[in-house]
Amino acid sequence: MPSTTQTLVIKIGSNVLTMVDGSPDLQRMRTLVDQVVFLLEKGLKVVLVSSGAVAFGRKSQPLSPKTDAVSRKQVWAAIGQIDLIRAYKELFSGKGHPIAQLMVTREDFRDRTHYLNMKNCLEGLLKNHIVPVINENDAVAVTELMFTDNDELAGLVAAMVDADSLILLTNVDGIFKGHPSDPESELILHVGQKMPDLSQYISTHKSSFGRGGMLTKMTMAKKSADLGIEVLIANGKKDNVLIAYYNKDLKCTYFEPGKSKHNHKKWIAHSDNYSKGEIIINEGAKRALLSEKITSLLPVGIHAINGDFLKGDIVRIMDTSGKKIGLGKAEYGAATARDKIGLGGQKPLVHYDYLYISELN
Repeated sequence: MPSTTQTLVIKIGSNVLTMVDGSPDLQRMRTLVDQVVFLLEKGLKVVLVSSGAVAFGRKSQPLSPKTDAVSRKQVWAAIGQIDLIRAYKELFSGKGHPIAQLMVTREDFRDRTHYLNMKNCLEGLLKNHIVPVINENDAVAVTELMFTDNDELAGLVAAMVDADSLILLTNVDGIFKGHPSDPESELILHVGQKMPDLSQYISTHKSSFGRGGMLTKMTMAKKSADLGIEVLIANGKKDNVLIAYYNKDLKCTYFEPGKSKHNHKKWIAHSDNYSKGEIIINEGAKRALLSEKITSLLPVGIHAINGDFLKGDIVRIMDTSGKKIGLGKAEYGAATARDKIGLGGQKPLVHYDYLYISELN
């Protein structure tokens, strides 16, 4: 692992912060905070993305059996977030480090101006040596406003703050070639940029207290690594896991980072859910975009336009077989784009600086 890490995003999963019976594991939280403080005092900037509010709330406040599942989660999240952040505040303050709380939903990442406001806030906190503790606002986030899980949120945050490293702490050592509980299963230690799909190895089992599983962790890890962020999936239940990370002897699954992308591209890479339309490109344009050359998407390479979008909207870029090639920010609207289909000598519909290619990932 490189020794140049300056900004680190650490995601702590629900199962790391809870015991088998679902009660909060305050001793584990304490040891993790001690390790984060160790990293801070070594000069690293750390952002925490922490699950656990629903599990904390479930333990502290029984609810009527008649309460529906969505309301139950919202109520427990609203109650539990107080206990969760209070515990973090007391533990960090006891070590002389202030924290700040940010509660977010998927909607907060949709608008570029709003996104930059959040980025500015986080950078201000880090410059002033304040640890941001971020969680999804489960009290208001339902259906389309929800992240897949906090792994997705952690990936978005890592891209937003231009983090060097992202650590996803779960209750296993990483991705195994088989079920993690099988002693014959082999831990995958290194995932390179050209590695084949690993989903064949991954169980779809999800945790008792969180929404996510290993498949979502792998998907987010691959995307973050492609954006130039090293990613580690490691066991947060193991003692001194973050110390081992710092000492470069952590047993985990490590995702090798690609070339770092500009922050605009990082934002676009995570904007699939906000796309407004589709640009279908021909084979010539596909070859050009997938080549090593710096290439914008020109109207001459467009086969068709689906849907409606305006200048500045995020659009999907697809090939004629329906496979997604990437995402981009439109330089002009769909009506103008349709008038220019197939024409040469035109302004790019998607400029290279605002184009993210995902087809090879």
